[in-house]
Amino acid sequence: MKKIAYFLSAALFAGTLASCDLDSMSMTSKDTSNFPVNAEDAAQALAGIYQNLNAVNANPQETWHYYAMLASDDQFGGGGTNDKLMQAMDLILNYNTDMTGDFWQQRYQGINRANTLLEALEKVEFDPVEKAQTKGEALFMRAFFYYELASMYGNVPLIVTAKKPEEVTPPTAAQLWGQILQDLRDASDIMPKVRKTDGHVDKYCAEALLGRCWLFYTGFYCNGEKIADLVSTNYSPLSSVQLPDGTTLTKDQVIAYIDDCVNNSGYSLVPDFRNLWAYTNRCTVEDYDYTKGQGLKWVEDDNGINPESMFAVKFNKMASWSTTIGYANGYSLHFGVRGGQAYANTFPFGQGWGAGPVATNLVKDWKNAEPRDKRFDATILNFNDLPGYTKGGWEDFVQETDYYGKKLSPITSKKEDGDYWCTFENQMYPGNWEISGEENFQLGNIHDMVLIRFAEVLLMQSELKGDTGGMNKLRARAGLDPVPNYSLEALQRERRWELAFEGLRFNDIRRWHIAAAALDKQLDQECYYCGRPSTNFAHNGGYSTRYKATAGFQKFPETEIILSEGALKQNEGWTTSDSEYIDWNN
Repeated sequence: MKKIAYFLSAALFAGTLASCDLDSMSMTSKDTSNFPVNAEDAAQALAGIYQNLNAVNANPQETWHYYAMLASDDQFGGGGTNDKLMQAMDLILNYNTDMTGDFWQQRYQGINRANTLLEALEKVEFDPVEKAQTKGEALFMRAFFYYELASMYGNVPLIVTAKKPEEVTPPTAAQLWGQILQDLRDASDIMPKVRKTDGHVDKYCAEALLGRCWLFYTGFYCNGEKIADLVSTNYSPLSSVQLPDGTTLTKDQVIAYIDDCVNNSGYSLVPDFRNLWAYTNRCTVEDYDYTKGQGLKWVEDDNGINPESMFAVKFNKMASWSTTIGYANGYSLHFGVRGGQAYANTFPFGQGWGAGPVATNLVKDWKNAEPRDKRFDATILNFNDLPGYTKGGWEDFVQETDYYGKKLSPITSKKEDGDYWCTFENQMYPGNWEISGEENFQLGNIHDMVLIRFAEVLLMQSELKGDTGGMNKLRARAGLDPVPNYSLEALQRERRWELAFEGLRFNDIRRWHIAAAALDKQLDQECYYCGRPSTNFAHNGGYSTRYKATAGFQKFPETEIILSEGALKQNEGWTTSDSEYIDWNN
Protein backbone atom coordinates (compact mmCIF):
# COMPACT_ATOMS: atom_id res chain seq x y z
CA MET A 1 0.00 0.00 0.00
CA LYS A 2 1.13 3.52 -0.70
CA LYS A 3 1.11 6.26 1.88
CA ILE A 4 -0.87 9.37 1.09
CA ALA A 5 0.29 12.60 2.65
CA TYR A 6 -2.96 13.78 2.47
CA PHE A 7 -4.02 14.60 -1.01
CA LEU A 8 -7.71 14.86 -0.19
CA SER A 9 -6.88 18.21 1.42
CA ALA A 10 -6.70 19.02 5.11
CA ALA A 11 -9.99 20.85 4.68
CA LEU A 12 -11.79 17.51 4.60
CA PHE A 13 -10.92 16.77 8.18
CA ALA A 14 -10.72 20.23 9.73
CA GLY A 15 -13.87 20.79 11.74
CA THR A 16 -15.37 17.49 10.54
CA LEU A 17 -19.07 18.24 10.25
CA ALA A 18 -18.80 21.98 10.84
CA SER A 19 -20.44 24.11 8.16
CA CYS A 20 -20.47 27.89 8.04
CA ASP A 21 -24.12 28.02 7.02
CA LEU A 22 -25.41 26.06 10.01
CA ASP A 23 -25.90 28.88 12.50
CA SER A 24 -26.85 26.61 15.37
CA MET A 25 -23.64 24.60 15.11
CA SER A 26 -20.70 25.96 17.06
CA MET A 27 -17.48 25.87 15.08
CA THR A 28 -15.40 25.85 18.30
CA SER A 29 -17.34 23.80 20.83
CA LYS A 30 -18.71 20.91 18.78
CA ASP A 31 -16.63 18.10 17.35
CA THR A 32 -16.95 14.34 16.95
CA SER A 33 -16.40 13.79 20.67
CA ASN A 34 -19.63 15.55 21.60
CA PHE A 35 -21.59 15.84 18.35
CA PRO A 36 -24.01 14.46 17.32
CA VAL A 37 -25.59 13.12 20.53
CA ASN A 38 -29.31 13.27 19.70
CA ALA A 39 -31.80 13.45 16.86
CA GLU A 40 -31.56 17.24 16.58
CA ASP A 41 -27.78 17.05 16.27
CA ALA A 42 -28.10 14.33 13.64
CA ALA A 43 -30.45 16.54 11.63
CA GLN A 44 -27.90 19.35 11.75
CA ALA A 45 -25.14 17.01 10.66
CA LEU A 46 -27.30 15.76 7.80
CA ALA A 47 -27.92 19.35 6.72
CA GLY A 48 -24.15 19.78 6.53
CA ILE A 49 -24.00 16.90 4.04
CA TYR A 50 -26.77 18.33 1.87
CA GLN A 51 -25.06 21.73 1.97
CA ASN A 52 -22.32 20.24 -0.19
CA LEU A 53 -24.73 20.33 -3.15
CA ASN A 54 -24.83 24.13 -2.96
CA ALA A 55 -21.12 24.47 -2.18
CA VAL A 56 -20.28 22.70 -5.43
CA ASN A 57 -22.77 24.88 -7.30
CA ALA A 58 -20.62 27.92 -6.55
CA ASN A 59 -18.29 26.64 -9.29
CA PRO A 60 -20.64 24.73 -11.59
CA GLN A 61 -18.16 24.80 -14.47
CA GLU A 62 -15.90 22.37 -12.57
CA THR A 63 -18.55 19.76 -11.78
CA TRP A 64 -19.40 16.36 -13.17
CA HIS A 65 -22.90 17.48 -14.17
CA TYR A 66 -21.49 20.36 -16.23
CA TYR A 67 -18.84 18.18 -17.85
CA ALA A 68 -21.39 15.46 -18.62
CA MET A 69 -23.53 17.92 -20.54
CA LEU A 70 -20.74 19.56 -22.54
CA ALA A 71 -18.84 16.34 -23.27
CA SER A 72 -21.91 14.61 -24.67
CA ASP A 73 -22.77 14.47 -28.37
CA ASP A 74 -25.83 16.68 -27.84
CA GLN A 75 -24.15 19.94 -26.80
CA PHE A 76 -21.11 21.92 -27.86
CA GLY A 77 -18.91 23.79 -25.40
CA GLY A 78 -19.88 27.34 -26.28
CA GLY A 79 -19.04 30.46 -24.29
CA GLY A 80 -16.78 33.25 -25.44
CA THR A 81 -13.27 33.21 -26.83
CA ASN A 82 -11.91 33.39 -23.27
CA ASP A 83 -14.23 30.68 -21.90
CA LYS A 84 -11.70 28.00 -22.71
CA LEU A 85 -12.81 25.65 -19.96
CA MET A 86 -16.23 25.23 -21.63
CA GLN A 87 -14.67 24.37 -24.96
CA ALA A 88 -12.06 22.10 -23.36
CA MET A 89 -14.76 20.05 -21.67
CA ASP A 90 -16.65 19.63 -24.93
CA LEU A 91 -13.47 18.42 -26.64
CA ILE A 92 -12.32 16.21 -23.71
CA LEU A 93 -9.25 18.38 -23.28
CA ASN A 94 -7.64 20.15 -20.35
CA TYR A 95 -7.37 23.83 -19.61
CA ASN A 96 -5.10 24.89 -16.69
CA THR A 97 -3.50 22.88 -13.88
CA ASP A 98 -6.49 22.26 -11.62
CA MET A 99 -9.45 22.67 -13.96
CA THR A 100 -11.77 20.72 -11.64
CA GLY A 101 -9.87 21.02 -8.36
CA ASP A 102 -12.64 22.70 -6.36
CA PHE A 103 -15.11 19.98 -7.30
CA TRP A 104 -12.70 17.25 -6.16
CA GLN A 105 -12.11 18.84 -2.76
CA GLN A 106 -15.73 19.74 -2.12
CA ARG A 107 -17.08 16.31 -2.98
CA TYR A 108 -14.56 14.68 -0.65
CA GLN A 109 -15.62 17.13 2.05
CA GLY A 110 -19.18 15.91 1.54
CA ILE A 111 -18.03 12.29 1.73
CA ASN A 112 -16.19 12.97 4.98
CA ARG A 113 -19.29 14.56 6.48
CA ALA A 114 -21.34 11.51 5.48
CA ASN A 115 -18.72 9.13 6.90
CA THR A 116 -18.64 11.04 10.18
CA LEU A 117 -22.40 10.99 10.60
CA LEU A 118 -22.67 7.31 9.69
CA GLU A 119 -20.12 6.39 12.35
CA ALA A 120 -21.65 8.69 14.96
CA LEU A 121 -25.14 7.28 14.40
CA GLU A 122 -24.01 3.96 15.85
CA LYS A 123 -23.74 5.70 19.24
CA VAL A 124 -26.76 8.01 19.04
CA GLU A 125 -30.06 6.87 20.52
CA PHE A 126 -33.31 8.18 19.04
CA ASP A 127 -36.45 6.94 17.34
CA PRO A 128 -35.48 3.85 15.29
CA VAL A 129 -37.53 4.86 12.24
CA GLU A 130 -36.10 8.37 12.23
CA LYS A 131 -32.61 6.96 12.74
CA ALA A 132 -33.02 4.57 9.82
CA GLN A 133 -34.16 7.45 7.60
CA THR A 134 -31.17 9.55 8.64
CA LYS A 135 -28.73 6.71 8.01
CA GLY A 136 -30.30 5.98 4.64
CA GLU A 137 -29.98 9.61 3.58
CA ALA A 138 -26.31 9.70 4.59
CA LEU A 139 -25.67 6.48 2.64
CA PHE A 140 -27.48 7.91 -0.38
CA MET A 141 -25.47 11.13 -0.31
CA ARG A 142 -22.15 9.29 0.05
CA ALA A 143 -23.08 7.09 -2.88
CA PHE A 144 -24.14 10.08 -4.97
CA PHE A 145 -20.88 11.92 -4.29
CA TYR A 146 -18.86 8.83 -5.24
CA TYR A 147 -21.06 8.25 -8.32
CA GLU A 148 -20.11 11.71 -9.60
CA LEU A 149 -16.42 11.35 -8.73
CA ALA A 150 -16.17 7.86 -10.24
CA SER A 151 -17.96 8.99 -13.39
CA MET A 152 -15.68 12.00 -13.69
CA TYR A 153 -12.28 10.53 -12.83
CA GLY A 154 -12.54 6.74 -12.69
CA ASN A 155 -10.85 4.96 -9.79
CA VAL A 156 -10.79 7.67 -7.15
CA PRO A 157 -9.66 6.97 -3.55
CA LEU A 158 -12.36 5.10 -1.65
CA ILE A 159 -12.73 6.23 1.97
CA VAL A 160 -15.62 4.97 4.10
CA THR A 161 -14.34 5.97 7.54
CA ALA A 162 -14.27 9.38 9.23
CA LYS A 163 -10.84 8.72 10.72
CA LYS A 164 -7.97 10.10 8.69
CA PRO A 165 -6.41 7.03 7.02
CA GLU A 166 -2.66 6.57 7.19
CA GLU A 167 -2.63 4.66 3.93
CA VAL A 168 -5.00 4.35 1.01
CA THR A 169 -4.85 1.68 -1.66
CA PRO A 170 -6.33 2.95 -4.92
CA PRO A 171 -9.42 0.79 -5.50
CA THR A 172 -10.40 -1.19 -8.52
CA ALA A 173 -13.54 -0.13 -10.34
CA ALA A 174 -15.22 -3.25 -8.94
CA GLN A 175 -14.41 -2.17 -5.37
CA LEU A 176 -15.43 1.44 -5.89
CA TRP A 177 -18.70 0.77 -7.70
CA GLY A 178 -19.42 -2.18 -5.41
CA GLN A 179 -19.41 0.25 -2.48
CA ILE A 180 -21.67 2.68 -4.34
CA LEU A 181 -24.16 -0.07 -5.14
CA GLN A 182 -24.01 -1.47 -1.61
CA ASP A 183 -24.70 1.95 -0.07
CA LEU A 184 -27.72 2.43 -2.32
CA ARG A 185 -29.04 -1.08 -1.74
CA ASP A 186 -28.73 -0.62 2.02
CA ALA A 187 -30.34 2.82 1.88
CA SER A 188 -33.21 1.36 -0.13
CA ASP A 189 -33.68 -1.41 2.43
CA ILE A 190 -33.56 0.58 5.67
CA MET A 191 -35.45 3.78 4.87
CA PRO A 192 -39.18 3.74 5.64
CA LYS A 193 -41.68 3.40 2.83
CA VAL A 194 -42.56 7.08 2.84
CA ARG A 195 -42.23 9.56 0.00
CA LYS A 196 -40.50 12.74 1.17
CA THR A 197 -41.64 16.16 -0.05
CA ASP A 198 -39.43 18.32 2.20
CA GLY A 199 -36.26 18.32 0.09
CA HIS A 200 -34.85 15.16 1.67
CA VAL A 201 -34.25 11.96 -0.27
CA ASP A 202 -36.28 8.84 0.47
CA LYS A 203 -36.00 5.10 -0.18
CA TYR A 204 -37.43 5.54 -3.66
CA CYS A 205 -34.70 8.04 -4.56
CA ALA A 206 -32.18 5.43 -3.42
CA GLU A 207 -33.85 2.80 -5.61
CA ALA A 208 -33.72 5.17 -8.59
CA LEU A 209 -30.04 6.01 -8.13
CA LEU A 210 -29.32 2.31 -7.61
CA GLY A 211 -30.81 1.63 -11.04
CA ARG A 212 -28.79 4.40 -12.67
CA CYS A 213 -25.51 3.28 -11.10
CA TRP A 214 -26.22 -0.39 -11.87
CA LEU A 215 -26.82 0.35 -15.55
CA PHE A 216 -23.66 2.42 -15.84
CA TYR A 217 -21.30 0.10 -14.00
CA THR A 218 -22.54 -3.19 -15.49
CA GLY A 219 -22.54 -1.74 -19.01
CA PHE A 220 -19.40 0.40 -19.04
CA TYR A 221 -17.20 -2.15 -17.26
CA CYS A 222 -18.65 -5.28 -18.85
CA ASN A 223 -15.42 -6.03 -20.75
CA GLY A 224 -12.96 -5.17 -17.97
CA GLU A 225 -11.28 -2.13 -16.45
CA LYS A 226 -8.56 -1.22 -18.94
CA ILE A 227 -9.08 1.72 -21.31
CA ALA A 228 -9.21 -0.66 -24.27
CA ASP A 229 -12.01 -2.58 -22.56
CA LEU A 230 -13.98 0.55 -21.77
CA VAL A 231 -13.82 2.01 -25.29
CA SER A 232 -14.48 -1.24 -27.14
CA THR A 233 -17.74 -1.51 -29.07
CA ASN A 234 -18.78 -4.74 -27.34
CA TYR A 235 -21.81 -4.26 -25.09
CA SER A 236 -22.63 -7.26 -22.88
CA PRO A 237 -23.81 -5.97 -19.49
CA LEU A 238 -22.98 -7.87 -16.32
CA SER A 239 -25.88 -9.62 -14.62
CA SER A 240 -24.47 -9.74 -11.07
CA VAL A 241 -22.01 -7.76 -8.95
CA GLN A 242 -20.10 -8.79 -5.83
CA LEU A 243 -20.47 -6.22 -3.03
CA PRO A 244 -17.91 -5.37 -0.33
CA ASP A 245 -19.91 -7.15 2.40
CA GLY A 246 -19.63 -10.44 0.52
CA THR A 247 -23.16 -10.50 -0.85
CA THR A 248 -24.15 -10.45 -4.50
CA LEU A 249 -26.43 -7.93 -6.17
CA THR A 250 -28.23 -9.31 -9.21
CA LYS A 251 -30.06 -7.74 -12.11
CA ASP A 252 -33.32 -9.31 -10.92
CA GLN A 253 -32.90 -7.65 -7.53
CA VAL A 254 -32.33 -4.28 -9.15
CA ILE A 255 -35.46 -4.79 -11.26
CA ALA A 256 -37.40 -5.44 -8.05
CA TYR A 257 -36.17 -2.16 -6.57
CA ILE A 258 -37.12 -0.25 -9.72
CA ASP A 259 -40.54 -1.91 -9.84
CA ASP A 260 -41.09 -0.90 -6.23
CA CYS A 261 -40.19 2.68 -7.08
CA VAL A 262 -42.57 2.75 -10.04
CA ASN A 263 -45.46 1.04 -8.28
CA ASN A 264 -45.27 2.28 -4.70
CA SER A 265 -43.33 5.53 -4.48
CA GLY A 266 -46.11 8.02 -5.15
CA TYR A 267 -43.97 9.86 -7.69
CA SER A 268 -45.73 10.38 -11.00
CA LEU A 269 -45.42 11.95 -14.43
CA VAL A 270 -46.51 15.54 -14.91
CA PRO A 271 -49.30 15.20 -17.51
CA ASP A 272 -47.94 17.93 -19.80
CA PHE A 273 -44.17 17.80 -20.43
CA ARG A 274 -44.02 21.60 -20.82
CA ASN A 275 -45.16 22.17 -17.24
CA LEU A 276 -41.86 20.72 -16.01
CA TRP A 277 -39.88 23.72 -17.21
CA ALA A 278 -39.69 27.20 -15.73
CA TYR A 279 -40.86 29.05 -18.86
CA THR A 280 -44.43 28.00 -17.96
CA ASN A 281 -44.27 29.87 -14.64
CA ARG A 282 -47.29 32.07 -13.90
CA CYS A 283 -45.35 35.32 -14.38
CA THR A 284 -44.22 34.39 -17.90
CA VAL A 285 -46.53 31.79 -19.40
CA GLU A 286 -49.17 34.11 -20.92
CA ASP A 287 -46.58 36.43 -22.48
CA TYR A 288 -44.63 33.71 -24.28
CA ASP A 289 -46.14 32.91 -27.69
CA TYR A 290 -45.24 29.23 -27.40
CA THR A 291 -47.18 28.75 -24.13
CA LYS A 292 -49.89 31.41 -23.89
CA GLY A 293 -53.56 30.46 -24.01
CA GLN A 294 -52.98 26.76 -23.42
CA GLY A 295 -53.76 26.45 -19.73
CA LEU A 296 -50.19 25.58 -18.80
CA LYS A 297 -48.94 25.87 -15.23
CA TRP A 298 -45.40 25.28 -14.01
CA VAL A 299 -45.28 22.59 -11.33
CA GLU A 300 -43.00 24.73 -9.15
CA ASP A 301 -45.16 27.87 -9.20
CA ASP A 302 -44.98 29.59 -5.78
CA ASN A 303 -42.91 26.75 -4.28
CA GLY A 304 -45.22 24.04 -5.62
CA ILE A 305 -44.14 20.41 -5.31
CA ASN A 306 -43.10 18.73 -8.54
CA PRO A 307 -44.50 15.16 -8.47
CA GLU A 308 -41.90 14.05 -11.02
CA SER A 309 -38.87 15.47 -9.21
CA MET A 310 -37.19 12.88 -6.99
CA PHE A 311 -33.82 14.48 -6.20
CA ALA A 312 -33.03 18.13 -6.87
CA VAL A 313 -30.66 20.89 -5.81
CA LYS A 314 -32.64 23.60 -4.04
CA PHE A 315 -31.80 27.30 -4.16
CA ASN A 316 -32.91 30.42 -2.29
CA LYS A 317 -32.76 34.22 -2.17
CA MET A 318 -29.74 34.32 0.15
CA ALA A 319 -27.05 34.14 -2.56
CA SER A 320 -24.46 36.87 -2.33
CA TRP A 321 -20.85 37.42 -3.29
CA SER A 322 -19.88 37.72 0.40
CA THR A 323 -21.39 34.41 1.56
CA THR A 324 -21.97 31.83 -1.14
CA ILE A 325 -23.05 32.17 -4.73
CA GLY A 326 -23.99 28.49 -4.53
CA TYR A 327 -27.42 29.40 -3.14
CA ALA A 328 -28.29 30.62 -6.65
CA ASN A 329 -28.63 28.30 -9.63
CA GLY A 330 -25.26 28.84 -11.27
CA TYR A 331 -25.95 26.22 -13.91
CA SER A 332 -28.87 28.31 -15.15
CA LEU A 333 -26.60 31.34 -15.41
CA HIS A 334 -23.91 29.43 -17.30
CA PHE A 335 -26.41 28.02 -19.80
CA GLY A 336 -28.17 31.36 -20.33
CA VAL A 337 -28.24 33.26 -23.63
CA ARG A 338 -24.87 34.83 -24.38
CA GLY A 339 -24.56 38.29 -25.79
CA GLY A 340 -25.91 40.84 -23.33
CA GLN A 341 -28.83 41.54 -25.63
CA ALA A 342 -32.02 43.34 -24.65
CA TYR A 343 -34.40 40.97 -22.87
CA ALA A 344 -37.04 41.74 -25.49
CA ASN A 345 -34.79 40.14 -28.12
CA THR A 346 -34.62 36.76 -26.38
CA PHE A 347 -37.78 36.69 -24.23
CA PRO A 348 -38.47 34.67 -22.19
CA PHE A 349 -34.92 33.34 -22.06
CA GLY A 350 -32.51 35.33 -19.93
CA GLN A 351 -28.87 36.26 -20.00
CA GLY A 352 -25.91 34.07 -19.18
CA TRP A 353 -22.57 32.80 -20.37
CA GLY A 354 -23.68 30.74 -23.38
CA ALA A 355 -22.48 27.31 -22.31
CA GLY A 356 -23.78 24.22 -24.10
CA PRO A 357 -25.19 25.36 -27.46
CA VAL A 358 -27.42 22.61 -28.83
CA ALA A 359 -25.45 20.46 -31.27
CA THR A 360 -26.99 20.56 -34.72
CA ASN A 361 -26.51 16.80 -35.10
CA LEU A 362 -29.02 16.28 -32.28
CA VAL A 363 -31.54 18.53 -34.02
CA LYS A 364 -31.20 16.57 -37.27
CA ASP A 365 -31.38 13.18 -35.56
CA TRP A 366 -34.45 14.09 -33.53
CA LYS A 367 -36.33 15.69 -36.41
CA ASN A 368 -35.61 12.75 -38.68
CA ALA A 369 -36.62 10.14 -36.11
CA GLU A 370 -39.65 11.79 -34.47
CA PRO A 371 -40.92 14.82 -36.41
CA ARG A 372 -44.15 14.90 -34.35
CA ASP A 373 -42.50 14.69 -30.92
CA LYS A 374 -43.94 17.48 -28.74
CA ARG A 375 -40.84 17.34 -26.57
CA PHE A 376 -38.68 18.83 -29.30
CA ASP A 377 -40.18 22.32 -29.20
CA ALA A 378 -40.57 22.05 -25.43
CA THR A 379 -36.83 21.36 -25.13
CA ILE A 380 -35.16 23.27 -27.99
CA LEU A 381 -35.59 26.83 -29.23
CA ASN A 382 -34.70 27.84 -32.78
CA PHE A 383 -33.17 31.30 -32.45
CA ASN A 384 -34.47 32.13 -35.91
CA ASP A 385 -37.92 32.25 -34.30
CA LEU A 386 -36.78 35.29 -32.32
CA PRO A 387 -36.64 38.15 -34.84
CA GLY A 388 -34.68 40.44 -32.50
CA TYR A 389 -31.92 37.98 -31.70
CA THR A 390 -28.49 38.86 -33.11
CA LYS A 391 -26.15 35.97 -33.79
CA GLY A 392 -22.81 36.45 -32.13
CA GLY A 393 -24.08 38.86 -29.50
CA TRP A 394 -20.93 40.56 -28.35
CA GLU A 395 -19.19 39.08 -31.39
CA ASP A 396 -17.65 36.79 -28.82
CA PHE A 397 -19.52 33.47 -29.02
CA VAL A 398 -17.78 30.21 -29.89
CA GLN A 399 -19.69 27.23 -31.32
CA GLU A 400 -22.95 29.15 -31.38
CA THR A 401 -25.71 27.32 -33.22
CA ASP A 402 -29.21 28.30 -34.22
CA TYR A 403 -30.52 26.22 -31.34
CA TYR A 404 -30.81 26.75 -27.61
CA GLY A 405 -31.76 24.40 -24.76
CA LYS A 406 -34.80 25.55 -22.80
CA LYS A 407 -34.74 23.26 -19.77
CA LEU A 408 -31.98 24.86 -17.72
CA SER A 409 -32.33 28.42 -18.99
CA PRO A 410 -32.80 31.60 -16.97
CA ILE A 411 -36.36 32.82 -17.52
CA THR A 412 -37.45 36.46 -17.59
CA SER A 413 -40.88 38.05 -17.11
CA LYS A 414 -42.49 41.31 -18.16
CA LYS A 415 -43.14 44.30 -15.92
CA GLU A 416 -46.26 46.42 -16.07
CA ASP A 417 -44.27 49.36 -17.47
CA GLY A 418 -43.12 47.30 -20.47
CA ASP A 419 -39.65 46.60 -19.06
CA TYR A 420 -38.45 43.13 -18.00
CA TRP A 421 -37.47 41.39 -14.81
CA CYS A 422 -34.05 39.81 -15.39
CA THR A 423 -35.38 36.63 -13.75
CA PHE A 424 -39.02 35.74 -13.13
CA GLU A 425 -38.09 34.76 -9.57
CA ASN A 426 -37.63 38.45 -8.74
CA GLN A 427 -41.30 38.92 -9.53
CA MET A 428 -42.65 35.65 -8.11
CA TYR A 429 -40.73 35.86 -4.83
CA PRO A 430 -40.38 39.60 -4.10
CA GLY A 431 -38.51 41.18 -1.22
CA ASN A 432 -35.77 40.09 1.18
CA TRP A 433 -33.18 39.18 -1.43
CA GLU A 434 -29.69 39.03 0.04
CA ILE A 435 -28.10 40.43 -3.11
CA SER A 436 -27.82 44.17 -3.59
CA GLY A 437 -31.25 44.97 -4.97
CA GLU A 438 -33.61 42.41 -6.47
CA GLU A 439 -32.36 42.78 -10.05
CA ASN A 440 -29.28 40.63 -10.54
CA PHE A 441 -29.22 38.25 -13.46
CA GLN A 442 -26.18 36.43 -12.08
CA LEU A 443 -27.65 35.55 -8.67
CA GLY A 444 -31.38 35.72 -9.33
CA ASN A 445 -32.00 32.23 -10.76
CA ILE A 446 -33.31 30.04 -7.96
CA HIS A 447 -35.51 27.40 -9.64
CA ASP A 448 -34.61 23.79 -8.83
CA MET A 449 -32.06 21.81 -10.78
CA VAL A 450 -33.60 18.34 -10.91
CA LEU A 451 -31.03 15.54 -10.79
CA ILE A 452 -33.36 12.51 -10.77
CA ARG A 453 -36.73 12.60 -12.50
CA PHE A 454 -39.39 9.87 -12.34
CA ALA A 455 -39.36 9.69 -16.15
CA GLU A 456 -35.84 8.27 -15.96
CA VAL A 457 -37.06 5.52 -13.62
CA LEU A 458 -39.68 4.46 -16.18
CA LEU A 459 -36.99 4.27 -18.84
CA MET A 460 -34.73 2.24 -16.55
CA GLN A 461 -37.61 -0.14 -15.94
CA SER A 462 -38.05 -0.69 -19.68
CA GLU A 463 -34.33 -1.15 -20.24
CA LEU A 464 -33.83 -3.59 -17.39
CA LYS A 465 -36.91 -5.66 -18.18
CA GLY A 466 -36.66 -5.40 -21.96
CA ASP A 467 -40.24 -4.23 -22.38
CA THR A 468 -41.99 -1.14 -23.69
CA GLY A 469 -44.17 -0.29 -20.69
CA GLY A 470 -42.20 2.59 -19.21
CA MET A 471 -41.04 4.12 -22.46
CA ASN A 472 -44.53 4.04 -23.96
CA LYS A 473 -45.91 6.04 -21.04
CA LEU A 474 -43.46 8.79 -21.99
CA ARG A 475 -44.27 8.48 -25.67
CA ALA A 476 -47.97 8.88 -24.90
CA ARG A 477 -47.24 12.09 -23.00
CA ALA A 478 -45.22 13.31 -25.99
CA GLY A 479 -48.14 12.65 -28.38
CA LEU A 480 -46.44 9.70 -30.07
CA ASP A 481 -47.66 6.24 -30.96
CA PRO A 482 -46.47 3.39 -28.75
CA VAL A 483 -43.48 1.30 -29.75
CA PRO A 484 -44.90 -2.20 -30.40
CA ASN A 485 -41.74 -4.15 -29.62
CA TYR A 486 -38.81 -3.43 -27.34
CA SER A 487 -35.36 -2.88 -28.81
CA LEU A 488 -32.25 -1.33 -27.31
CA GLU A 489 -32.11 1.14 -30.21
CA ALA A 490 -35.65 2.35 -29.48
CA LEU A 491 -34.81 2.69 -25.79
CA GLN A 492 -31.65 4.64 -26.60
CA ARG A 493 -33.60 7.09 -28.75
CA GLU A 494 -36.28 7.53 -26.09
CA ARG A 495 -33.72 8.33 -23.40
CA ARG A 496 -32.03 10.82 -25.71
CA TRP A 497 -35.23 12.73 -26.43
CA GLU A 498 -36.83 12.59 -22.99
CA LEU A 499 -33.70 13.35 -20.95
CA ALA A 500 -31.94 15.80 -23.30
CA PHE A 501 -29.74 18.35 -21.48
CA GLU A 502 -30.22 16.73 -18.06
CA GLY A 503 -26.64 15.47 -17.68
CA LEU A 504 -27.27 11.79 -18.48
CA ARG A 505 -26.41 11.40 -22.16
CA PHE A 506 -22.62 11.22 -21.78
CA ASN A 507 -22.70 8.27 -19.38
CA ASP A 508 -25.35 6.64 -21.56
CA ILE A 509 -23.19 6.59 -24.67
CA ARG A 510 -20.23 5.44 -22.59
CA ARG A 511 -22.05 2.51 -21.00
CA TRP A 512 -23.61 1.44 -24.32
CA HIS A 513 -20.12 1.49 -25.90
CA ILE A 514 -21.20 3.82 -28.71
CA ALA A 515 -19.45 6.97 -27.48
CA ALA A 516 -16.65 7.32 -30.03
CA ALA A 517 -18.98 7.09 -33.03
CA ALA A 518 -21.65 9.28 -31.43
CA LEU A 519 -19.19 12.02 -30.49
CA ASP A 520 -17.72 12.19 -33.99
CA LYS A 521 -21.15 13.07 -35.38
CA GLN A 522 -20.53 16.57 -34.01
CA LEU A 523 -17.73 17.13 -36.52
CA ASP A 524 -18.44 19.40 -39.50
CA GLN A 525 -21.79 20.43 -38.02
CA GLU A 526 -22.89 24.00 -38.70
CA CYS A 527 -22.13 26.63 -36.07
CA TYR A 528 -20.99 30.24 -35.78
CA TYR A 529 -17.69 31.64 -34.57
CA CYS A 530 -18.01 35.22 -33.33
CA GLY A 531 -21.09 35.69 -35.48
CA ARG A 532 -19.57 34.26 -38.67
CA PRO A 533 -20.76 30.98 -40.24
CA SER A 534 -18.38 28.14 -39.48
CA THR A 535 -18.33 24.43 -38.71
CA ASN A 536 -17.42 22.41 -35.65
CA PHE A 537 -13.98 20.97 -36.41
CA ALA A 538 -11.54 18.53 -34.81
CA HIS A 539 -9.07 19.64 -32.17
CA ASN A 540 -6.10 17.59 -30.91
CA GLY A 541 -7.05 14.59 -33.01
CA GLY A 542 -10.81 14.91 -32.69
CA TYR A 543 -13.57 13.66 -30.43
CA SER A 544 -13.16 9.93 -30.96
CA THR A 545 -9.38 10.15 -30.62
CA ARG A 546 -9.69 11.91 -27.28
CA TYR A 547 -12.41 9.54 -26.10
CA LYS A 548 -10.43 6.44 -27.00
CA ALA A 549 -7.41 7.85 -25.14
CA THR A 550 -9.36 8.61 -21.96
CA ALA A 551 -12.63 6.60 -21.98
CA GLY A 552 -14.19 9.94 -21.10
CA PHE A 553 -12.49 10.28 -17.71
CA GLN A 554 -11.27 13.73 -16.79
CA LYS A 555 -7.80 14.69 -15.68
CA PHE A 556 -7.03 14.39 -11.97
CA PRO A 557 -6.23 17.85 -10.53
CA GLU A 558 -2.44 18.22 -10.62
CA THR A 559 -2.32 19.50 -7.05
CA GLU A 560 -3.81 16.22 -5.81
CA ILE A 561 -1.26 14.24 -7.81
CA ILE A 562 1.56 16.18 -6.16
CA LEU A 563 0.16 15.91 -2.64
CA SER A 564 -0.37 12.17 -3.00
CA GLU A 565 3.40 11.58 -3.19
CA GLY A 566 3.00 8.98 -5.87
CA ALA A 567 -0.11 7.22 -4.56
CA LEU A 568 -2.34 8.79 -7.20
CA LYS A 569 -1.37 8.26 -10.82
CA GLN A 570 -2.63 10.57 -13.56
CA ASN A 571 -5.37 9.15 -15.73
CA GLU A 572 -4.42 7.83 -19.16
CA GLY A 573 -4.60 10.32 -21.98
CA TRP A 574 -3.72 13.38 -19.88
CA THR A 575 0.08 13.38 -19.63
CA THR A 576 1.11 14.74 -23.04
CA SER A 577 0.72 18.08 -24.78
CA ASP A 578 -2.01 16.80 -27.11
CA SER A 579 -4.38 16.79 -24.11
CA GLU A 580 -4.09 20.56 -23.64
CA TYR A 581 -6.55 23.03 -25.12
CA ILE A 582 -5.05 26.29 -26.43
CA ASP A 583 -7.95 28.13 -28.03
CA TRP A 584 -10.61 27.60 -30.69
CA ASN A 585 -8.33 28.54 -33.60
CA ASN A 586 -5.57 26.10 -32.64
